[in-house]
Amino acid sequence: MVAAEQAKKQFPDFRPGDTIKVYIKVVEGDSERVQAFEGTCLGRRGRGDGASFTVRKVSFGVGVERTFPLFSPHIEKIEVTMSGRVRRAKLYYLRGLSGRAARVDEVERETPSEKAPAAAPAAEAPAPAAQAEKAKPAAAAAPARKETGKAQASDAGGKEIRPAGTGGTSDTAGAKPGKAAAVKAGSTAK
Repeated sequence: MVAAEQAKKQFPDFRPGDTIKVYIKVVEGDSERVQAFEGTCLGRRGRGDGASFTVRKVSFGVGVERTFPLFSPHIEKIEVTMSGRVRRAKLYYLRGLSGRAARVDEVERETPSEKAPAAAPAAEAPAPAAQAEKAKPAAAAAPARKETGKAQASDAGGKEIRPAGTGGTSDTAGAKPGKAAAVKAGSTAK
């Protein structure tokens, strides 16, 4: 009976890195109230009825983590306030970070209702030929570049001109301008 009741609960799809707000029913004596716990989801574990998730927040400079069973009767609802972009399933490394270093990048995710197929009418979409015509003038106006993608200056002999001290493959790379002339000349003056 409890499993059937909990199966009716629909929670939003949240992942590790998301900032979520968990509304928990708190019983104090004879009264019952709802308390919000907002923080970053560090990870989820388990499937089905035994699934749980951990949320971490910093309260008055102290890190607080709580692990909630996903289908607990004490959880009234869960809201996703921000979707985060992370590359880990468990974000335990956030425990050792503080301040700006502990922030998670925000990413916009589509909800299942927003993923509906977008059938755009043909009148709204510009024709491919019109797009190609718009692209041609921009391509013609672009300056010609060498294969490397960098603009390079050359002297009359066709050699590349580089400012002093910019490196290269010669043995004088990084040398002072005065010493470079001496090394090229073959002198051993120091």
